[in-house]
Amino acid sequence: MNAFRAGVIAVAASLGFSAAADAQTMSKDQYKSGKDGIAAEYKAEKDACGSLSANARDICKAEAAGRQKVAKAELDAKYQPSEEARYELRVARGEADHAVAKERCDDSAGNVKDICLKEAKAAEVAARADAKARLKTANANNVAREKGADARKDAASAKRDADYAVAKEKCDTFAGDAKSSCLGDAKVRFGKS
Repeated sequence: MNAFRAGVIAVAASLGFSAAADAQTMSKDQYKSGKDGIAAEYKAEKDACGSLSANARDICKAEAAGRQKVAKAELDAKYQPSEEARYELRVARGEADHAVAKERCDDSAGNVKDICLKEAKAAEVAARADAKARLKTANANNVAREKGADARKDAASAKRDADYAVAKEKCDTFAGDAKSSCLGDAKVRFGKS
């Protein structure tokens, strides 16, 4: 199993590096291969939990399921990168942590267990809230960048129009063909038709 795990990690790392290096999404074949590797890793980890008993087995299974969920979300985020995919990855991490924490709480009883469960739920709610805040912030930053680009474009246009008006005024000092030539040059220089 260790050799297999090392192989899966190597494949995942190479997919990550190749995606980052290309700044493009991975191919469908790479994505499918990644999904297959995640499924195989999950099965191996789940089978390894069989040797444990009672709540230790439940915790082991929750950890394996959580790693699978996070790995799938990471793969999806690499396959189709977007703010929403990164949001889903953050949520998956929070849900995985919550599932494991809930299983760990089963080792306690009474008020201690109740507190443990409330803390686990609070951590999940915090993770979701943080993920949502990051998504909204990223979306707001994208909108602000677009507005900034529009403002710069408008400012450049206004400057060009003002400079064209100055050039036209300078052309008024000429007469006849010289004035026509000057106006034609100004129109070309400032992109006027």
